[in-house]
Amino acid sequence: MIDVEDLISLVRNYNPRTNEDLIRRAYDYGLRMHEGQFRYSGEPYFSHPVAVAAILTEMQLDDATIVTALLHDTIEDTRSTYTEVTREFGADIAELVDGVTKLTNLQLSSTETKQAENFRKLFMAMSKDLRVILVKLADRLHNMRTIKAMRPDKQAKKARETMEIYAPLAGRMGMQWMREELEDLAFRVLNPEGRNSILRRFITLQRETGDVVHKITNDIRTELDNEGIEADVFGRAKKPYSIWRKMEAKKQGFSRLSDIYGFRIITHSDQDCYRALGAIHSRWRAVPGRFKDYISQPKTNGYRSLHTTVSGRDGKRVEVQIRTRQMHEVAEAGVAAHWSYRDGERVENPFAVDPARWIASLTERFENADDHDEFLEHVKLEMYADQVFCFTPKGDVVKLPRGGTPLDFAYAIHTRIGDSCVGAKVDGIRVPLWTRLKNGQSVDIITAEGQRPQSTWVDIVVTGRAKAAIRKSLREADRDRYIKLGSELARVAFEHVGKRATDKALRIAAKAYGLPDTGELLARLGSAELSARAVVERLYPELAKTHHDDEIDSRRAVAGLAAEETFERAQCCQPVPGERIVGITYRGQGVIVHSIDCPALEEFEETPDRWIDLHWHEGRHAAIHNVTINLALGNDWGALGRICTVIGEQKANISDLHFVDRKPDYYRLLIDVDVRDAEHLHAVMTAIEAESDVASTDRYRGLERKP
Repeated sequence: MIDVEDLISLVRNYNPRTNEDLIRRAYDYGLRMHEGQFRYSGEPYFSHPVAVAAILTEMQLDDATIVTALLHDTIEDTRSTYTEVTREFGADIAELVDGVTKLTNLQLSSTETKQAENFRKLFMAMSKDLRVILVKLADRLHNMRTIKAMRPDKQAKKARETMEIYAPLAGRMGMQWMREELEDLAFRVLNPEGRNSILRRFITLQRETGDVVHKITNDIRTELDNEGIEADVFGRAKKPYSIWRKMEAKKQGFSRLSDIYGFRIITHSDQDCYRALGAIHSRWRAVPGRFKDYISQPKTNGYRSLHTTVSGRDGKRVEVQIRTRQMHEVAEAGVAAHWSYRDGERVENPFAVDPARWIASLTERFENADDHDEFLEHVKLEMYADQVFCFTPKGDVVKLPRGGTPLDFAYAIHTRIGDSCVGAKVDGIRVPLWTRLKNGQSVDIITAEGQRPQSTWVDIVVTGRAKAAIRKSLREADRDRYIKLGSELARVAFEHVGKRATDKALRIAAKAYGLPDTGELLARLGSAELSARAVVERLYPELAKTHHDDEIDSRRAVAGLAAEETFERAQCCQPVPGERIVGITYRGQGVIVHSIDCPALEEFEETPDRWIDLHWHEGRHAAIHNVTINLALGNDWGALGRICTVIGEQKANISDLHFVDRKPDYYRLLIDVDVRDAEHLHAVMTAIEAESDVASTDRYRGLERKP
């Protein structure tokens, strides 16, 4: 649990004029009120309010909000009262604490009618003081991070509520980072196998292609440097839930998805944004229809950025977002951008749009409405900005993603309606089938007996349901031709690794993909819905691996040293090949290599003559670089053995294991693992995280090797 001085230090980092005495008094009061209470995990209950307060410091919120986080459960769960909180901390904080308490008591995952009424209360509370919902969102985020300690049925209930209510709300308020984390934490509970399958496929992809993010990031930096553009470049693989949602929408396998990597370029000015865009388009081919200019035409929530998708390294599609630092603050923090501090003073971001205005207008618009269902419908129209709601001639509502067409609408009603569609009327006017529908439009589908889907329809529709139905119909029409072609593709792919595409091998492959028979497998190979190479890799992963070059001599792994100089890796940060490094010289000890972001480097800022610019040699390194992994593991039978097996499967060696904390339901331990490089480490940690027994995992770094 974070102690009070560390919490104050977090606040002081962005607000030097913080009221330290107020935070200390709130911390002591909350600790006293929650004394003797424990969480499901066995930890003292007060560790939760402190963690919520720490999350809010990341958003740089004011003292009143931090104090509210520390006290947010006192009125509900302890002997504390509203009157006592008012007396001790003032009416403003008491109102905030009371507002959070009321939100906590709302059962937002109940029946539809009651849910509509609770939505009304939720937005009414938010309209009084927006900080109430910020505390509630941080509260939900920490609860989701520690949800493993709850009963499975409660986990599922909380996760559904998070996915349906809190994640979209965070997104609508512009807090995209929180939305993504809430979605992914809920996804881990609601569909662990789906999430783990994506993580495993990432491992396989990294094994095949190497660290694509690092390579493309360097490519982008090179292009910007050539144009003289100063900017920061960040890249990452998209979150598992985001990829899963895309797979479901497009009805495509992981191997067929494009743009699973995203990159951001943060510049100093609007002009540099457009210059950077030009540099990217000069180097790589832009994907038609995937460019959006949200700088000249901002979104209603203040979001500004340039979006483009290009065919990058090795033909992989990558999404690039380009924005200034102030635009980035709004894009990431949303409402929290209103609470930024500089030298202890609040600083307004010129690009931020106050979400409180949206909430106030929403509640004002519907505060007198009697129809709960109508209220809920309109609320969802506002919250789910990426969806379109249209009506059938009978008045039934059909929900589509933005960009949906009359064909998507037809298939959303019934596959038979979609297959026989020959035309559509929108608001009584005949329109082409590729027309993009808008909110509130009435759509009438025209059908004809004997009509069959056309191959061009696949490119018109946007929903996964429609694409899957069209492909199925087309596949059935050309099934014999596809099976013959798929059979030949399978034969060539199997022979490439020295195997034969026997009936038994194809049956096992079909079973592995969840297909009914080998005919369906071959048909999908012939229609390019599955790749023959992927089938071979599924059956013979070891044979499909590419050969590696010889390993680099570990004594000369670092470039930039004099011929006679030796080096050692710093134990405080444990740098590995693939990471940016710097050397510090020591008399009689040679050079100590640190990661470029190692906190220990601060003590050498006054002695720049001891710094040496270093980098790792390119190539395959030996698996001898020791890294410590911090792991929270469920205290279940065989859990530790399974983790050791997973690490071994990644060709990594466990050199030490140290238990840090033991609880009845979980324990925390530090595992020393020998890896080749950053890519190997990422694969090991991803494989560990994919295990259902693992509550959390991260890389342990500190000035002490062991706590």
